[in-house]
Amino acid sequence: MSTTTIRLDDDLKARVAAAAERAGKTSHSFILDAIAQTVEQAELADRFHDEADKRWAKILAKGKTVAWDDMRAYLAARAAGKAPPKPRSRKLAR
Repeated sequence: MSTTTIRLDDDLKARVAAAAERAGKTSHSFILDAIAQTVEQAELADRFHDEADKRWAKILAKGKTVAWDDMRAYLAARAAGKAPPKPRSRKLAR
């Protein structure tokens, strides 16, 4: 395990100490949890953007998509317990 030093201004240090106390943790543990949570969120965002890029590439490769108004109506009907036909794809307008 390595050691990293961070510098906190006095106000932030006091806020961390207060938040850690409310959470029943040490400041050290609170800071580690905050860093881990931030890293996890960044990794999740990266995976989300990678998936979006793959889906966009697939749309561009196939040249077809479903209009948002059609998809929204389809999803609303499904959420209401109905069984609407799937919306038809259309040629992508470029």
